[in-house]
Amino acid sequence: MRIIIATGNQDKVREINEILKDTDFDAVSMKSIGINPDIVEDADSFEGNALIKAKAVHNLVNDYVMADDSGLCIDALNGAPGIYSARFCGEDSTYEEKFQKIFEMLKDVPEEERTAHFVCAIAVVRPDGSSFTVKEQCDGILHEVPQGENGFGYDPIFYVPEYNMTTAQMNPEQKHQISHRGKALRSMVAKLVESC
Repeated sequence: MRIIIATGNQDKVREINEILKDTDFDAVSMKSIGINPDIVEDADSFEGNALIKAKAVHNLVNDYVMADDSGLCIDALNGAPGIYSARFCGEDSTYEEKFQKIFEMLKDVPEEERTAHFVCAIAVVRPDGSSFTVKEQCDGILHEVPQGENGFGYDPIFYVPEYNMTTAQMNPEQKHQISHRGKALRSMVAKLVESC
């Protein structure tokens, strides 16, 4: 079953396809089918932003459409950057700049209190226009020195104590088992199968 992903982020598309590889879903990006609407994500929650994206693309196609909104929530910063994770420090800032800014903000916070979680909300709009959302998270601690070459975004500074490594040091299979996106995609698939 084809499901269109409302994103232009190719890393995200690759990761979603890796996680869905043993399911009946074939995920394709909106750009690969020639769709690239201008979407304003102005909701105040991950679920709200995911639904905005999914509905915007669903208005242009007659398929299942999924969108995710995800981010890093730092406990000592009251959940920031949260829904602004991708735009933190400005749209065009590098992740190195984002890391630097985060650790400037955390300079008085001891490492054991630098707890954080990745959140992923997924919205699905079915061909008939009905929709649902799911949300999952992965808990960890922020590491000031980026480590690992896998993953993307904030993965190099997101350390998972029980694995003794950052999510960027994990191989894809390990990461997908525990990651916010892996958990959310499995919840999404379970819900879709239920309703098919």
